[in-house]
Amino acid sequence: MAQGVMAQGVVVRFDDVKGYGFIAPDQGGEDVFVHVNDLNVPGAPLTSGTRVEFGITDGGRGLKAYDVSVTEAPDGQPPDGGPQDVAAGRAAPGSTSDGEETCEAFIRGEFTRLATELLLTNGPDLTAKQVVALREALADFASAHGWIID
Repeated sequence: MAQGVMAQGVVVRFDDVKGYGFIAPDQGGEDVFVHVNDLNVPGAPLTSGTRVEFGITDGGRGLKAYDVSVTEAPDGQPPDGGPQDVAAGRAAPGSTSDGEETCEAFIRGEFTRLATELLLTNGPDLTAKQVVALREALADFASAHGWIID
């Protein structure tokens, strides 16, 4: 789908801790990846069954949603448009329900690119073999902590 075309669909799953999930577009086809940073209202609750409107672009590893707006909550009610309520047991933006801070997740290719730049900039005397080994170790560590989307 070309960038700039808005679609509608339903969130099929969303992980609040990792900050990403998937949307099933109304027009059918493959599910579309959605990241918390692409929400128009930071902290808008996304759970299975939430109806959304969104743009679709090629994310390099598949379709990716952007400019995501909640149009209807899973219970059929209009969205509240405000930040999530910590007192009601929902996580505030940037934290989990137990108060732990969350972080942005990266697609593996982007993480690899950024790690390589960091290693080359800060370790100019490293050999290519050392850069590759360190980059792989960092990627494995990040993946184990949910910082990379595989």
